[in-house]
Amino acid sequence: MPGETDHLRSRLWNAVLRRRAPQWLAALAPLAIAAIALPTARTFAMAAMLPWAIWLATDIYRWRQRINSQWLSWLNAAIPALEDSSTLLATDAQTPIARLQQQRLQARLASILTDDDYRSIARNRVRFGVLPIVLSILAAGAAWGYHGRQATPPAPAAATQANKAIVDGEVYLRVTPPAYTGVAAFETGARDIQVPQFSEIRWCVRNPSGTQPVVELGDGQTLTVTKDCAAKRVEESLFWRARGNAGTRYNIRVTPDQAPQVTIVEPTELIYLMRKDAQTVQLSVAARDDYAIVRASLHMTLARGSGENVRFTDREVPLPQGSDPKVRNWKKQWTLAELGMEPGDELYFFVRATDNAPGNPHTTQSPTYTLRLPGPEAESLDSTALPAMVKPENLRSQRQIIIDTEQLLADLQAYPNMAAATLRERSEGIATDQSALRLRYGQFLGEESSLFGDEHEHEEHHGGGEKAGGEIAVMKEFGHAHDQEDNATIFDPQTKAVLKRALSAMWDAEKSLRAITPKAALPPEYKALEAIKELQAAERVYLHRTAFVPPALKEEKRMSGDIVGAMSYKRAQGAASDSVPAEVRELVQALAQDGPLPALWSKSARDAIGARIADQEQKLSAQRAVQDVLDGCVPCRGELRAWLRGTLVDAPVLLQARPVADSPFRQAWSGKEQQK
Repeated sequence: MPGETDHLRSRLWNAVLRRRAPQWLAALAPLAIAAIALPTARTFAMAAMLPWAIWLATDIYRWRQRINSQWLSWLNAAIPALEDSSTLLATDAQTPIARLQQQRLQARLASILTDDDYRSIARNRVRFGVLPIVLSILAAGAAWGYHGRQATPPAPAAATQANKAIVDGEVYLRVTPPAYTGVAAFETGARDIQVPQFSEIRWCVRNPSGTQPVVELGDGQTLTVTKDCAAKRVEESLFWRARGNAGTRYNIRVTPDQAPQVTIVEPTELIYLMRKDAQTVQLSVAARDDYAIVRASLHMTLARGSGENVRFTDREVPLPQGSDPKVRNWKKQWTLAELGMEPGDELYFFVRATDNAPGNPHTTQSPTYTLRLPGPEAESLDSTALPAMVKPENLRSQRQIIIDTEQLLADLQAYPNMAAATLRERSEGIATDQSALRLRYGQFLGEESSLFGDEHEHEEHHGGGEKAGGEIAVMKEFGHAHDQEDNATIFDPQTKAVLKRALSAMWDAEKSLRAITPKAALPPEYKALEAIKELQAAERVYLHRTAFVPPALKEEKRMSGDIVGAMSYKRAQGAASDSVPAEVRELVQALAQDGPLPALWSKSARDAIGARIADQEQKLSAQRAVQDVLDGCVPCRGELRAWLRGTLVDAPVLLQARPVADSPFRQAWSGKEQQK
C-alpha cells in the first residue's frame, strides 16, 4: 500500500517539522536582529547566516532520513494497539492472510491514530537543542561588539592613552595640543606618546634634586630642564631621552592634520544621463574631517545652448551643519525647476570643504559630476563636436542613408522579383553615399582619402609637368601633404575612439551594400548613427575657471624704454651639480671602516636624514642609528651606513663618449663609401 504509507510518513514529517521549526527560527532570530539593527555589522551578520543555512539543510536531510527508516518502530512504540504489526504496512501483501492483516491495520489506524498521536511521537523523538541557539547568540554578540568599535568615533590618540604616574625627581611631560583640535592637555610620566601636530611639549621635573636634567632629542638638540621646564613645539615625529639614562628612549609620534574627505554619494556616475521625462533628481554628498569642518559648499554650473552659444550660470549652496562639527552630510531631492534645468541642459557640480586648521586651512574639492538632461533629437553634422566645414550639397546624412536602406528592404519585400540590375544600382548608390560620408568623417582622423574622385585627375593634368613615373609624380599621385592640415591632432583620445568606431561601422555597412546585401548593412548603419549622436552630445566641455592674476605694471616705467632690472629672455645652461654632498660621501666611506669619523659627522647625517627620508617611522629609526653610533656602538655603523646609502636616490649617472679611432684605413674606407 504505497499510497497509504506515503500519507502516514507525510503526516509524521509535518508533526516533526512543527516541532523542529521553532528551534530553527530561534537560532536565526539573533542574527536577523543584528543584521537589521547594526548597519556597520550587517556584513558580519549575513556571513554568520551562511553556517545557519548549512545547518538547516543538514538538519532537514537528517530528519527525513530518520523518518524514512524508523517511522514503523515509532508507530509500534507509540500505539500498543498495533501489536507490533506496522511492518506489514511497508510491504506488498502477497497472500490473502497478509492482505487481510493490512486491512485490519488500516481500519485500526483510521480509528485510533489522531493528530495528538502524531504530536506525541514528534515530542518524544525530537529534542530541543540549545547549542545552535547559544552559538547564534555569541555570533550576534560579536557583531554587536564590532558595531560598537565602528560606530564610536576614534578619540584623539593623546586622550586614549593611559597616563603614566609622575615620580618626584624624574622628567615628566606636559602636552598642550593646539586649541583648534579640541584635545585636552595632559601630563604623564616618561613614555611613548602620540600627539597632534604643532603640540607644545614641555619637559619638567617635580621636586628636583641635584643637577638640572638635560633632555637629548633625536634631531641632535639638547634642552636643559629648568624650574620653568623645557619646551618645544613639535611638527614631526622625534624621540628623546634624559642624559645619563642612555638605554631608554621615548617616542613622540606626531599625527598630522588631515585634509577633509569629500564624497559624492549620489549620483554614482561622473556623467549621469537623466531620463527625458525626469522631473526630479537626488543629490547626496558627504564631507568628513578629523577635527572640524568650518565651511562646505556645493558648487553648481548650469550650461545651456550649443555650439558657440553656450551660456554658463554659476551657483553656490552651503551645506547645512549638523550636531557633529566633524561631519557635513546633505541629501536632497531637487526638482528641475529648482536647478533651473531645461531639456538639453547640463549641470556640473562639485563639493568643496575646508577644515579649521589655523593659518593655512586644508581645502578639498571633489571631482566634477555632470547631470545631463536629454533634449530633442536632431542630427546635424554641423552642430557636432567636429570643426565646421562647408557641407557639399550631394552629401547625405547617416539617418538619410538608413532611411534609403530601409526603403530598399521594404521594396524588396513588396517586389521579390525586382530586377537584379535595379537592385545593384540602388544598393551601390547607397554605398556611394555611405562612402562619401565616411570619407568626410575620416578627414578628421587624417585618413588618406578624398571626398571627390576628380582631385587626383585635376592634379595630374595641372601637375607642373613632372616626369611621369618620377619620384615627385608618384608622391603626388599616391600621397598627401600631412604637414598642411592639423587633421589628426585636434581631438582628445576619447573623441578619436568614437570617430574610429563610427568609421568602422560605416566600413561594414559599405561592404554589405557593395555586396548587394542591404539587410546586413542596416545594423552597422545604426551603430554609426549612435556614434554620431555620442559626438553630438560631447560638444560641451567643462573646465574649472582658473584665477590668473598678472603681475602689476609699474606705470612710471611704461613707454620709457628703461630696461634696467629686466630679465633677459635668454637662459644660461645650468652647470652640472653634485647631488651627493661631499660630507655624506666621506661619511659613508668612513662608516665602512672602524677608524675615526669625520668632524661634525652627526650634523651631516641628521641633515641628510631629515631632508631625504619622508616616512616618519623610517626617520626615527635612522635617527636612532645616529645616536647609537654617537654612543660608541661600532656594530651600529653598518645600519647607519645603510640608511645613508638609502638617501642617495638621485645619484648622478656618468655618461662617457665612445672613443673613435681615426686611422688611415678608416679614412680610406669612408671615402670609398661616399663614392658609392
